[in-house]
Amino acid sequence: MPLHRVVALLTAPQSPFELACASEVFDTAPQDAPPRYSFRVCAARPGPVSTSAGYAVLVEAGLSALQEADTVVVPGWQPPGALVPPGVTEALRGAHRRGARIVAICTGAFVLAQAGLLDGRRATTHWRSAARFAAAFPEVEVDPDVLFVDHGDVATSAGTGAGIDLCLHLVRSDHGAAYAAQIARRMVLPPHREGSQLQYAAQPAPARADESLAPLLDWATSHLDTRLTLNHLAERAGLSSRTLARRFTEQLGTSPGQWVLGQRLDAARILLEQTDLPVEAIATRVGLASAVNLRRRFRRHLGTTPGAYRRAFGETG
Repeated sequence: MPLHRVVALLTAPQSPFELACASEVFDTAPQDAPPRYSFRVCAARPGPVSTSAGYAVLVEAGLSALQEADTVVVPGWQPPGALVPPGVTEALRGAHRRGARIVAICTGAFVLAQAGLLDGRRATTHWRSAARFAAAFPEVEVDPDVLFVDHGDVATSAGTGAGIDLCLHLVRSDHGAAYAAQIARRMVLPPHREGSQLQYAAQPAPARADESLAPLLDWATSHLDTRLTLNHLAERAGLSSRTLARRFTEQLGTSPGQWVLGQRLDAARILLEQTDLPVEAIATRVGLASAVNLRRRFRRHLGTTPGAYRRAFGETG
């Protein structure tokens, strides 16, 4: 399998943490697994690139690196409204025309917008910069609430944590859920958060230990083959249905039903990748009742069929 070439494009001043997040996801293979990506860093002018942390990053490659990239990542940068050099925007447009996937983390969305890659499309950025982004680029449909937006050829994310979510989402799209889960496990992260989840919890104060959903979530993920309605989950947690739904919104930014469905689809993806079980058996095992229901959910949420997904990512063939 040829390595997927990922190039991080730095602009100055650079947010080093977003660069590190992209590097951690794409540049380190899971233990006992071959690397699937090659990762390098470039800048408009090779040499020291200043960062918002007060130190410089030494970059050896120039914009010519974008000519061979399969994915270009633009990490967050400050200040968001600063003018991007014309050479950078032209290099991004050229990479996009050639078929590269262009990805922005956090305020990197400002760079993509200046390049014209978000015109007429939905995009997101860090919630603190969303109003400025919308005012500066009225031709972009700004969604300030979601974690990330992926159009296939262009993708944007909210803040740093959402940038990791987006990078893991791209790995899932490229190489399947099991490989992405290995990377997330190495990073000690949840393997998957839907891009439509809220950027931040509405809860004004941290949850007390006795309010954490973690025990319930652990139990539910090991009982996907059972009924997991809101009422069943609430009974298990010893809460009213209304209280449990509120805590899901506060702590996870989603509803219990959407969370459960996401877990079931994740489990189905891994079974399709790692086993030769029939689709009907997989549907039963993950609590989706029937092959018809699994196919319908796959088509709606993943844009493909279980059979096509297995042919793309199956490890048992």
